[in-house]
Amino acid sequence: MRTLVNLDGSLVAPSEAKVSVFDRGFLYGDSVYEVIRTYGGRPFELRAHLDRLAHSAGRIALTPRWDADRARAEIDRTLAAARGAEAPDPEAAPWNRGERYIRVVMTRGAGEIGLDPALAVDPLAIVIVQPLSGPPARAYAEGVPAAIVGVRRASTKAVDPSAKTGAHLTHVLAVREARAAGAYEALLLDDAGFVTEGSSSNVFAVSAGRVLTPPLAAGILEGVTRAVVLRLARAAGLPVEEVALRPLDLETADELFITSTVREILPVTRLGDSRVGSGRPGPVTLRLHAAFREAATV
Repeated sequence: MRTLVNLDGSLVAPSEAKVSVFDRGFLYGDSVYEVIRTYGGRPFELRAHLDRLAHSAGRIALTPRWDADRARAEIDRTLAAARGAEAPDPEAAPWNRGERYIRVVMTRGAGEIGLDPALAVDPLAIVIVQPLSGPPARAYAEGVPAAIVGVRRASTKAVDPSAKTGAHLTHVLAVREARAAGAYEALLLDDAGFVTEGSSSNVFAVSAGRVLTPPLAAGILEGVTRAVVLRLARAAGLPVEEVALRPLDLETADELFITSTVREILPVTRLGDSRVGSGRPGPVTLRLHAAFREAATV
């Protein structure tokens, strides 16, 4: 399978996918986007992703070039055109082999340089399809390290956390700090010291059998995978609490895991310099991941 770009409806190779240097998505991060993945070649939770894309656009008063129906059609067309043989990755998790990563981007468009959104002329729509590159199989078997970083999540009074926008410098710096500390994922606090989310994930703790995660009011993105996990946990009869969490709650948890479209449910077995629980993926994490995989592949 090859990487293919849909640029305003035109299918082009990555080397031919050119965006104006005056595009506001490039200049200011004035854009919204979604990341979607396939199972069996079919986009998972596509409606939820497109609904959130429309919500994000509305929160920043951006009129997308495509509506949901057109976006769905262009995603399908790009997926079909990108199909092809590929060499299997022996280190990939079995459920990721042969699957696709889809990124949908809507920018406010190009125009004269200046912050005023009214300067934008034509909105831009992009779909990128490429082979899915998720965590290796061993990450699910052994877990990954995470670190609580010094970079803080932007205040909800500054940026609406429910909008998935292209302005990512805070999270870029958070990942830089985490990687320097030898961690796979960065966990961010708010200015009051409460846990919010990962750089590109939602965070969950398991304590005494209870599944805990920060509430949306904590200033987090309403993750699509997060919503699926909450639904599956409740259906399994697990006690679920959306509750404010302090770093100590993560440090003393029996299990930790992060969720995202590409990672699904990924165990965290080290937090900073300390082991989480037994130091191995815990039973609740494994149970939920099995339930998620079953739901995703039906």
